[in-house]
Amino acid sequence: MSAVTVRVPAKVNLQLAVGPLREDGYHDLVNVFHAVSLFDEVTASEPADGDAGEAPLRVRVEGESAGEVPAGDDNLAVRAARALARWAGRSYRADLLIRKSIPVAGGMAGGSADAAAALVACNELWGLGLPLGDLMEIGADIGSDVPFALLGGTAVGTGRGERLTPLPTSGVFHWVFALAGGGLSTPRVYGECDRLREEAGGPVPLPTASDDLLAALRKGDPHALGRALTNDLQPAALELRPALAATLDAGRAAGALGALVSGSGPTCAFLAESAEHAAALAKWIEVADDCRSAVTASGPVPGASVAG
Repeated sequence: MSAVTVRVPAKVNLQLAVGPLREDGYHDLVNVFHAVSLFDEVTASEPADGDAGEAPLRVRVEGESAGEVPAGDDNLAVRAARALARWAGRSYRADLLIRKSIPVAGGMAGGSADAAAALVACNELWGLGLPLGDLMEIGADIGSDVPFALLGGTAVGTGRGERLTPLPTSGVFHWVFALAGGGLSTPRVYGECDRLREEAGGPVPLPTASDDLLAALRKGDPHALGRALTNDLQPAALELRPALAATLDAGRAAGALGALVSGSGPTCAFLAESAEHAAALAKWIEVADDCRSAVTASGPVPGASVAG
């Protein structure tokens, strides 16, 4: 096999409950992930015979905000492929081509998705035959969102978000995502969350999953799900990017069933009643001040998988 292409979805956080800051600098989370039909593609291929350069792994990025994606050792797909090679105990070579559609630094785990796709693609290209569980274990060391990008569907993540339990979900949910100009740093948003909490005083409760949200997923009820969407990082994201409030207000005014900042932002997610409703919402939301474009998607969808 000379090349393998893997398609991998973005995620939206239906609930992101953030616990107190731990001594190791992380937070305990309850993170309800939902994979949606906005995809990146990663192709892993064997280098040409004459390409015997020093770097065993090379990466090229095309598409959505490609210039903002690291193209060297800091690229998460490269780090994932290198970790996979170490796990196998051998030295491997690959050229990685990332085609972006998931927004960069947008709170939809685009970098983690690319890492997951690289794990699946290189596992196939190199003929390793590792099961999903092994890939998820490797991915958890790359980033907390990588295991879910491998799993897909809908799941609750605990710990740093990497310990996953699939959730029963009925039906299909329809979404609009308002893509903002520029990104937000995840560490900066968490830091702002800690600052706001310290300023407010009082204890920070341990995170727990929302019974109302889990029931809405089981029933496939978009109205109940819209009422149950929550994100503890949203106040911090709005503090750092106040214009996002206008985007959220625009979606609510246009009839979204629910609206929230996705993950650490700045992408805003809006739940619609149907595909037609989502298309109409997108037209209204695109006029918001901090929205450069709005895209529709649906979920849940499978995790990283070989295309074709």
